[in-house]
Amino acid sequence: MISQEQISVILKDLPREFSIDELVDKLILVEKIEEAIKQGERGETYSTQEARELLRQWSK
Repeated sequence: MISQEQISVILKDLPREFSIDELVDKLILVEKIEEAIKQGERGETYSTQEARELLRQWSK
């Protein structure tokens, strides 16, 4: 979930005029980053070797 403070920062970083698509893209990016941080804190990550192995399996 995105806080009002995060939205304020996003809005301040955008140019004076912007499209709704640009705003939505920024909001989605922040949400995905926040979720990734939480996953890391919960230990839901892969080592480099594990990621390489998964990539090899998916590439077959």
